[in-house]
Amino acid sequence: MGKSIIKKEIEEEVKYQRPSWDDYFMEVCRAIAKRATCDRGKSGCVIVRDKQILTTGYVGSPAGLPHCDDVGHQFKKMIHEDGSITNHCVRTIHAEQNAICQAAKLGIPLNNATLYCKMTPCRTCAMLIINSGIKEVVCEKKYHAGAESEAMFKESGIKLRFFNEEIEQYKNQ
Repeated sequence: MGKSIIKKEIEEEVKYQRPSWDDYFMEVCRAIAKRATCDRGKSGCVIVRDKQILTTGYVGSPAGLPHCDDVGHQFKKMIHEDGSITNHCVRTIHAEQNAICQAAKLGIPLNNATLYCKMTPCRTCAMLIINSGIKEVVCEKKYHAGAESEAMFKESGIKLRFFNEEIEQYKNQ
């Protein structure tokens, strides 16, 4: 009798739990990020509509151009209105930009789609997201300089959700 109770408790502990759609698409996003060719904030992106993956993208250089992993970063400093300075690698295209470009190349409309990504999209990505017709953005974490994008999404009516409120940290931020 004692063994059957213990066996039942163990079975309940290890019972598989199917992931939510958000968890599923974020896990796909994490897998895609493994292809990134810039080690700063390795990011992936998945764009979905009606629970179907439309396109994906990861951080990487434009086709045919050298990658950070091969030749190093191409840093530019940005001075913000508040006087703070941030470093940005400009050799690569962001995951969100690559996913949107992939949709354009394949003729896939993005109206009413949901975009999953690692952190709050940058200002440029936010503008592309707005103009491509995407209606929701789901981020794993916040971007340290994401306040402007968050405001743009709010003003344009795009729903923005975060898995958690942590700020993504990476070297030479």
